[in-house]
Amino acid sequence: MVQEKGTISIHTENIFPIIKKFLYSDHEIFLRELVSNAVDATQKIKRLSSLGQATGELGDLKVEVSFDETAKTITVSDKGLGMTADEIKKYINQIAFSGATEFMEKFKEAKDANEIIGRFGLGFYSAFMVADKVEINTLSYQEGAEPARWICDGSTEFELTEGSRTERGTDVILYINGENEEFLNQWKLQGILDKYAKFLPVPVKFGTKKEQEEDGVDEEGKTKYKEVEADNIINDTNPIWTKQPTELKDEDYLSFYRELYPMSEEPLFWIHLNVDYPFNLTGVLYFPKIKNEFEIQKNKIKLFSRQVFITDEVKDIVPEFLMLLHGVIDSPDIPLNVSRSFLQADSSVKKINSYITRKVADKLNDLYRKDRKAYEEKWKDIGLFVKYGMITEEKFYEKAKDFVLLTNTKNEYYTLEEYNAKVKDFQTDKNGTAIYLYTPNAESQHSYIQTANKRDYDVLVMDAPLDNHFLQQLESKLEKVSFKRVDADVMDKLIEKEDAQKHQLTEDDSKKLTAIFEKAINNTNMKVEVESLSAEELPVTITIEEWMRRMKDMSKMGGGPMSFYGTLPDSYKVAVNANHKIVTNILESEEEQAIALAKQVFDLALLSQGMLKGADLTAFVERSVSNLTPALS
Repeated sequence: MVQEKGTISIHTENIFPIIKKFLYSDHEIFLRELVSNAVDATQKIKRLSSLGQATGELGDLKVEVSFDETAKTITVSDKGLGMTADEIKKYINQIAFSGATEFMEKFKEAKDANEIIGRFGLGFYSAFMVADKVEINTLSYQEGAEPARWICDGSTEFELTEGSRTERGTDVILYINGENEEFLNQWKLQGILDKYAKFLPVPVKFGTKKEQEEDGVDEEGKTKYKEVEADNIINDTNPIWTKQPTELKDEDYLSFYRELYPMSEEPLFWIHLNVDYPFNLTGVLYFPKIKNEFEIQKNKIKLFSRQVFITDEVKDIVPEFLMLLHGVIDSPDIPLNVSRSFLQADSSVKKINSYITRKVADKLNDLYRKDRKAYEEKWKDIGLFVKYGMITEEKFYEKAKDFVLLTNTKNEYYTLEEYNAKVKDFQTDKNGTAIYLYTPNAESQHSYIQTANKRDYDVLVMDAPLDNHFLQQLESKLEKVSFKRVDADVMDKLIEKEDAQKHQLTEDDSKKLTAIFEKAINNTNMKVEVESLSAEELPVTITIEEWMRRMKDMSKMGGGPMSFYGTLPDSYKVAVNANHKIVTNILESEEEQAIALAKQVFDLALLSQGMLKGADLTAFVERSVSNLTPALS
């Protein structure tokens, strides 16, 4: 073979500085690119052999990654197709774009290393992000082919000479530059391979491990052993998503989950994705245990393309509400290197997104219909997924409205249809609207719930972070339904009936009672109203209006146009029960005694809501003790 020198056909001296500078923040990608190339070459020789277009034994087809800290080299070797000198000139010396001007214009739009590599066919050239010099030693599978050696020092000059390789395949040797010597480290390289190559379809060997091999017997007749190198294959070439669901048991799925997320609790269940038309998609998605902790741990779904890890940024491919899931998606229809704008516009990505949404909805519906009780037991964990999906995805809402569950304070579960049937006869107000009472905290609002239960009203538990948004969505979707928090007003005002209870106080008595309580409370944020309630209900009830509760709850969820509500002071309503004996006694007492009694029952109402604190709580306790003392003497 005649030695040859030349210039790489990229028509500019600036290409390598551009690659090195632009791709610097993502420079570990070089190893993914080179190992992926080696895997591709290996798979192609297997394919050609199966078609009878490549003769001879295939031999051991693993890809090997090694490094030499002293020589400052990293080598990626395969026993794949190999290349001839002419193929090196064609595939290595020419980059797939017409000229420097086009490249310089287009690369400015690129958002990340993946995009620039993918758009311009620079996979191999990513090696120059970390290397001052790159060498290729290769021998083609073709009969009579001669080995070739290519060297480039990061300029546009190259050298092509006869190589020394005697076996089919390719060695790519990187001479690491001073800025990137961190990659000459076993654990650093191992970490990158674990990230990108853990499930490649061809065995990948990295480093060495020692094994004991019998080595005859010693003078006493005991077996001798010697240490020998053994293959240290770092990847699983046939992960579960490449298999048919019929081949797998529950333990296979759980074992794989533990491998991906070793510190996590076991998942609730999983969905095996397997479709080949109109796009190709495989994968396994797991529902993790989340309960009511709204910790959206995104980047838990890993995207692969032909078993090569691409990214864990799967937004647009996976619907927003399913970003809570864990697992793996693999699709060759999503290009290896993609930009954000491409993802959002690509038709295959949109189809995959819709397919995953439908698949998840079908799985949940299947669980609900096959075993309602088991589904209810899991509801605290999966309710967040379902509600989040209904809020954010209209198509999912249409499916999920049949299997979303509402839970009441008696720990009973109802579908939307079932719950409407349960309460419509009792909890429909005078305007024909069904009132769904709810509590965010059944323990702290026990007295309000008890008041509702005495009237045979049902109370839902809505204590999840998303419930404020969820109930508003249901109000917009369900006909003549309104949600009201159980402490948003006195019960007769929450569900107004035609035959509302009356009281016998005169207008002057009501004004006098209001004035007494205003003096006792002395707080402009507490609005006193005299109400006609049952004599069996509390003398004073403190409530906060529904709209105010919702606005403040939304502001706690963060930002948006309603965030200013977080700065508003709480505005409470103090409902004084005109039909209670204590209130009657207050009206009949001298002013000083009346104010003292009013203060006491008001503080009791605060205490029942956990709102009596600090100095006010201390004063209440001391006053209560003082009031009890005469009774003991």
